Amino acid sequence: MRIVELRQYVLRPGARDTLIELFEREFVAGQQAVGITVGGRFRDLDDPNRFVWLRAFPDMAARRRSLESFYTGPVWREHRDAANSTMTDSDDVLLLRGPGFTPLPGAREVLATVCHPSDATAFNAYAARHLTPGHALHRTEHAENDYPRLPVRTGEDVRVWFGPVEPPPWPSRRLRLEPVTA
Repeated sequence: MRIVELRQYVLRPGARDTLIELFEREFVAGQQAVGITVGGRFRDLDDPNRFVWLRAFPDMAARRRSLESFYTGPVWREHRDAANSTMTDSDDVLLLRGPGFTPLPGAREVLATVCHPSDATAFNAYAARHLTPGHALHRTEHAENDYPRLPVRTGEDVRVWFGPVEPPPWPSRRLRLEPVTA
């Protein structure tokens, strides 16, 4: 299992496609060059001002090294002002442990569920009945965020998976996402 960030950005009205174009042109390769695996990138189908994406790292130490390299490197320095000008909030980040996720080629819509189970044993029983390896189940990584320049949500225990499934009996949020294709 890898360390995965599920990042949900709130954007200025009308700025989503501007960010996506910049992201695909500059930030995917720029992050990959420093050891970051960039996973799925999505338009939120229920909110035209949201961009959702995932990136993964082998472990927390590699995460810190890669983030330091990227955010002090030339790609971010050159394009950060343009990227930041599209956003009103980039701090909705879940730090997870899981396989990562990239949609299958040609996928038009992906469902993602962010669930807050109250009982880990009961959730495990639910997962055994309803989730397959194809759902790419992720769990909160409770390690301290060792790159505090980029905040992550803390104080909650979540499970995140991708694909349709019977709704869980715990508080959850379902995201309808359209994959961004390069």
